[in-house]
Amino acid sequence: MKKVLILGAGMVAKPIVDYLLSNADAFIVMATRTVEKADKILQNRSNSKALKLLVDNDRELETAISEGDIVVSLLPYRYHVKTAKYCIKYKIPLVTTSYVSKEMQELDKVASEAGVLLLNEIGLDPGIDHMSAMRIIHEVARRKG
Repeated sequence: MKKVLILGAGMVAKPIVDYLLSNADAFIVMATRTVEKADKILQNRSNSKALKLLVDNDRELETAISEGDIVVSLLPYRYHVKTAKYCIKYKIPLVTTSYVSKEMQELDKVASEAGVLLLNEIGLDPGIDHMSAMRIIHEVARRKG
């Protein structure tokens, strides 16, 4: 079972949690400053837990990342570079919802050399909106439309 660390409990967190808990052999750790929001999203499901985490606390962030198999950052973009550096250090893939910043792009070579995937722009635009469009297209096709 893969341990997925999800950083943040904002509006796009519930769909990914629901999908992973229903379709993947995964244990979800949702780390956020507001544990109550994570608890509401996780709904006491056995293969999940909420973790109080302030991303400005570098030691706590590094520890949380080091214990995962993959990190999904739903945090504001300004935290992605710091998160990516810890992911590279521990050779853990990272998925973010933000466009590639210049600072993130500068990590490409070191991440590649470490064999670490940094996958950006998997958010509302262009990620989730494209996946939602494909879901609609497939549903129409299924109905012979």
